[in-house]
Amino acid sequence: VLVIDGKMQSAEVDEFIYHECLIHPTLLCHPNPQNVFIMGGGEGSAAREVLRHKSMEKIIMCDIEQEVVDFCNKHLTANHEAFRNKKLNLVINDAKAKLEQRQEKFDIIVGDFADPVEGGPCYQLYTKSFYENILKPKIDDTGIFVTQAGPTGVFTHKEDFSSIYNTIKQVFKYVLAYTNYVPSFADTWGWVMASDQPFCLDAGKMDKKIVERIEGKLLYLSGSSFFSSTILNKTITKTLKNESHVYTEDDARFIHGHGVTFRN
Repeated sequence: VLVIDGKMQSAEVDEFIYHECLIHPTLLCHPNPQNVFIMGGGEGSAAREVLRHKSMEKIIMCDIEQEVVDFCNKHLTANHEAFRNKKLNLVINDAKAKLEQRQEKFDIIVGDFADPVEGGPCYQLYTKSFYENILKPKIDDTGIFVTQAGPTGVFTHKEDFSSIYNTIKQVFKYVLAYTNYVPSFADTWGWVMASDQPFCLDAGKMDKKIVERIEGKLLYLSGSSFFSSTILNKTITKTLKNESHVYTEDDARFIHGHGVTFRN
């Protein structure tokens, strides 16, 4: 189990659920993904799943925490090959600053960082100004952005999921929210993907792409399971429809938590 600042980040027993949902729908919706920028992702699991795509040529993974990257590289045996893959360019830096400095555009940009916790470093990566002024200009015309978007349970989806979704809607033409239950998080979890091109959600076509594009078999995701994950319950659908909050530096929503390492 990986815990950062007193908050659960990942568990070996079920991290495949989170990371397959984060990575594969976006890459499968892109016509030919060849380069990816991962913001965060220090444990290496997102990069591992990206590297399974046969078309992939280059991955930049930018995480601010050297200690986290080194710890995961040492202890998470499932990711050893990913960390050593020549296609992976690991950068220890602030993802916002590094993305702003890059000159090229990317097919896919992935947000795989911690929840917005008050006092933490990540909340600026959920703001409209970041999406609009820094992130979107770095995505090519057919490119797609995807981010983890926090808990989406009946009692937790208003913490930041609905706000993240609504904020991204202000910047991209097509925005899709989807959810799945992650046991180690003890809640349903959400992701939001966005593009200026429409998504193809045909389950049969996605299953065909999974076979043609991905090395090995997925443990969790299929075309039909992804399509079903985009059908949200009535409570959440209503919240997303009525949400008016836009995430800004001066008006942020934070996940409840310690935000610093908790000690008895």
